Amino acid sequence: MAWTLIQHADADALAAAVAARIDAALDTALAERGAAVLALAGGRTSPPVFRRLAARRRDWSKVVVLPSDERWVPRTHPDCNLRQMQDAFAGADGIRWLPLVPESPAGAPDPAFAEAGLEVLPDPFDATLLGMGVDGHFGSLFPGSPNLPRALDPAGGDAAAAILPDPMPAAGPHPRVSLTLSRMLRSRRVLLAITGHDKSAVLEQAQRAPDPLRLPVGALLHAPGATIEIHWSP
Repeated sequence: MAWTLIQHADADALAAAVAARIDAALDTALAERGAAVLALAGGRTSPPVFRRLAARRRDWSKVVVLPSDERWVPRTHPDCNLRQMQDAFAGADGIRWLPLVPESPAGAPDPAFAEAGLEVLPDPFDATLLGMGVDGHFGSLFPGSPNLPRALDPAGGDAAAAILPDPMPAAGPHPRVSLTLSRMLRSRRVLLAITGHDKSAVLEQAQRAPDPLRLPVGALLHAPGATIEIHWSP
């Protein structure tokens, strides 16, 4: 495992740098393979990145974008990550969106829909952008989730997992479907973008003393063979 920490003066500078990294990954993918796949995080840090990417003129019909995780809610729900991404990417016409949950999900969360969609995608992703909460979760891999150990297995065979956070987060208190750590890591570039001194302290703790069941991000940082590029700003 290896990680690089890049510090930025403010959130705007972070967004510009992360967008530039993903932009370069897209350019390379389209030039070399004629198509690109991005797995992108929801949350507050990501939309400025998305808006910068959307402003770049390219053939977006050759790009597949999927959320790294999704709430088990209808696509019209304000907490739907895919809906928030589509709003932030307004103007980037032609993107091929890959949802992780059905349009109107019912019953208990089930990763089967996500697994079926992921099966037909090129492997690896061209870039994966992740965020992190103050509890150390990334994607929707929350501490306290019953199947967290399986979802955090860097050598696991599952591409997606149903997640029941315990306790439920105040922001978006819903069951989730998330990419597993092993699927996130199958990416040509993995970026972790965080802001704030509180999250920096969590990150440092996970770097020093990884306990994935308490701070899941520790599994990301210490995954064998993984290279993570961390972007932080106050």
